Amino acid sequence: MKGIVLLLLFCHLASAARHSLKYFLTATDGVSSFPEFVAVIIVDEVEVGYWDSNRASPETKTSWGKKIIEDDPQHLELYIQRVLHNREFFRSKIKSLKQRFNQSEGSHVFQRMNGCEWDDKTGEFTGFNHYGYNGEDFIIFNMETMTWIAPSPQAVIIKHEWDSDMDRNVHWKNALTNECTHFLKKYVNYANNSPQKSELPSVSLLQKTPSSPVSCHATGFYPHRAEMFWRKDGEKLHEDVDHGEILPNHDGSFQMSVDLNLSSVTPEDWRRYECVFHLSGVKDDIVTKLDKAVIRTNWEILTDMTIPIIAMVALAVILIAAAGFMFYKKKKARCPPSSADNISVLTELNSEDGETCGTTKN
Repeated sequence: MKGIVLLLLFCHLASAARHSLKYFLTATDGVSSFPEFVAVIIVDEVEVGYWDSNRASPETKTSWGKKIIEDDPQHLELYIQRVLHNREFFRSKIKSLKQRFNQSEGSHVFQRMNGCEWDDKTGEFTGFNHYGYNGEDFIIFNMETMTWIAPSPQAVIIKHEWDSDMDRNVHWKNALTNECTHFLKKYVNYANNSPQKSELPSVSLLQKTPSSPVSCHATGFYPHRAEMFWRKDGEKLHEDVDHGEILPNHDGSFQMSVDLNLSSVTPEDWRRYECVFHLSGVKDDIVTKLDKAVIRTNWEILTDMTIPIIAMVALAVILIAAAGFMFYKKKKARCPPSSADNISVLTELNSEDGETCGTTKN
């Protein structure tokens, strides 16, 4: 399998009042450039813990995560036991799936994501448990009916088997609600009381071409509870505006963008527009006026280089003609440009076939 792309199943960002705890597990077979098994814990879209089969112990990614381990060493032991147990389960499951799909060779990936979301304003919670195989939905737990949904025909037999195991399904529902929410509240409390302070972003105005929308881009802020919008004459705009998602950076901070379509705006009216970034818990907003002089582009650089590039190309053509066109043509035919396959992997974590959010079902 070339160019494997593993997608986080149903992964979306939490809103201002919602918190999320997600466990991701990924098992691979035949993927030499990726660990055989990977486990990741994500809280409010921030990676908190990581472990893979190439390392001896898990890695804690946040200061408050380290604080939890210091206060409760058994918490780490619990997750180590879960990870090792799940590694064996996923190893056997991916082998059985290869047989079920009649696949003897190639690269294959079996994933699971489970966890919960909690609204700290209303107290409402939701749980989820999704399995995926080779980047496609395989089987999904319906928490309301305590039955399984089988998007893949190969999962129908497993669905009937798991539907009949009511003890297992009751355990899953309890784990995805009471236990998961308990751990999520604990993590949010530690995160809120950690010494890590709010970080304001750098805000830039970007534009690809003269006719493209102007993008107001903020990066480097923390936490992820933020809002960014365009306004005109002090009034928030809703039309001709495209809001992007809040995305994580590699260092634990976040980024986001909001685009403004200026196709119907005259140059004289640009001064009436401004981009506003608001970070929850911070009093002062970051306001950036729409000013052509501060917009960062790449097309101006390309325009400035047009004349020297044309001159260089013309000179190259003359030299090639002098050396002999047929020789150049044959040499080019013998040396075609190469290409490379890209492998992008977004990992998952979770718990064993009957365990979640801190409990293990033997």
